[in-house]
Order: sequence, then structure tokens, then C-alpha cells
Amino acid sequence: MGCLKNIFKAVIIVFAVIGFISIGGKDYFVKLWTNFTNPPQDVMLERAKKVGDFSQVGDEFEIDKAASALGYNGVLAEHTASGQKMVIVDSGKKPLLTPEDFKDNRVEEKLQDLTNKFRYSAINVTDLKITKKGKIRAFGKTAPYVKFSAKISKIPGGEIEGIISSVETESGQDRVILSANEKGKYSQLVSEDFFKKVKE
Repeated sequence: MGCLKNIFKAVIIVFAVIGFISIGGKDYFVKLWTNFTNPPQDVMLERAKKVGDFSQVGDEFEIDKAASALGYNGVLAEHTASGQKMVIVDSGKKPLLTPEDFKDNRVEEKLQDLTNKFRYSAINVTDLKITKKGKIRAFGKTAPYVKFSAKISKIPGGEIEGIISSVETESGQDRVILSANEKGKYSQLVSEDFFKKVKE
């Protein structure tokens, strides 16, 4: 009698699974998983509000990730046509870089310290060279930047170039901004177009 009861339970479970799949249950879970791992753009913009206002950024840019970890808030965006990446990091009370580092010419030393600090992490930056200095608009202010080239392990091609800057927002918080692409594909115009539209 116990064996017949178990067979009957198994048949009911099989019919329940078949019924669940036939009414679209599988599609529901696939959609739920997709939304969890790759949220829609409006959800990403909501998460990105911790770092800044990205509502004026054009459609040619896509917010890829907006995350918080270990006291840092960050946003990763991509220029869809060129693949150029833009990153904005709010490091909270312990800034990675400050605008004063750029004014006092300590930026190269600070960048070398950061690359040494993350030497054994998932991505290893080597041969970092500062190639140019300039200014860029971000968060409604003009901020100094340095253009760099570097070799990076564990990415195709292995060489990148871009800019890094630090801007103090109107509320007095420092944001590190970075834009990079494969060597020879970096565009300063793309960086300027993105960062000038980001507000606090």
C-alpha cells in the first residue's frame, strides 16, 4: 500500500510540473532570472542615483552595472558604438583620489600605489604611463585629469588607454571618474560627452 501511495504522489508531481510548464511557468522563471542578472535600464538608473544623476545621458550610452560594495558605490557605463567604458566611483569617506592629488602632481604616485594595492586581484595593471594632462567637465564642475596607457592582464588585447580624474561634487564628496578603451580606440569626445551630462 505504501508503494502505491508513493507512485500516486510521483504521478501527481509529474502532472503538476507539466501543467506549470504548459501555462508558462518556465518562461516566468527564465524572465525572473534574466531580470535579476541583467536588470532593465530604468532599474540600473535607479541604482545609479547613489552616485549621480544619469538622466541626461544620451541613448548612445548604456548603464551596464550599478553596485555597492565595501563602502564604495560605482557605476559602469558603455558607449554602445565604440565599446568605450566609463566608470564613476564614490569611495565614501576614504577617497581613492582627490582633486588635490592632481593639483599637487601626486596623481602618478597615487595611481602607482593603487596598481600595487590591486596587483594580485582579478585584473592586474602594469606599465602604467601618464601621457597627457587636461581638464574635463563632470558633475557641473571642471576637473583636472590625466590621460594614461597601461597593460592589463586577463583582457583581450591587454593594452588600454584612457583618462582618470577626481571631481568634488557640490555636496563636498569626491568622485573618481575613469574612461578607457582598447589602445588606439579611446575617444576623448566620447568621455567628454558622457561626463558633462552627469550631475549630482
